[in-house]
Amino acid sequence: MKRVSDWLRQAERDLEETEYAKRGGYYELACFLSQQAAEKAAKALLQYLGIERRSHSVLHLLQDAPGEVVQCAAYLDKHYIPARYPDAYVEGAPYEYYTERDADECLNCALRILNWVKGRVK
Repeated sequence: MKRVSDWLRQAERDLEETEYAKRGGYYELACFLSQQAAEKAAKALLQYLGIERRSHSVLHLLQDAPGEVVQCAAYLDKHYIPARYPDAYVEGAPYEYYTERDADECLNCALRILNWVKGRVK
């Protein structure tokens, strides 16, 4: 059973949550949620194409995508762990390292990936 629309709807929901997190100043959460939205969009596309590829890496999931999508995938993957775990840094909590600019860049990349995927899923 294909669940393409389920993956896409959840990706869109994650992006809505990203906006709330960003407005609230939870920039590290906005970056993580952006990565999650892109991952779910990628999984929707793979399911649509009948390709089995398991990973949490957006870059790995979209390895055959065009350059700008691949660049965004690589950028978002950098926020998968450090946005959540203090031991990703020498000291301090993740939220101390994230800025509104980081959140904006992550959100823009997630939107780019989601829109690219939607253009291929019919």
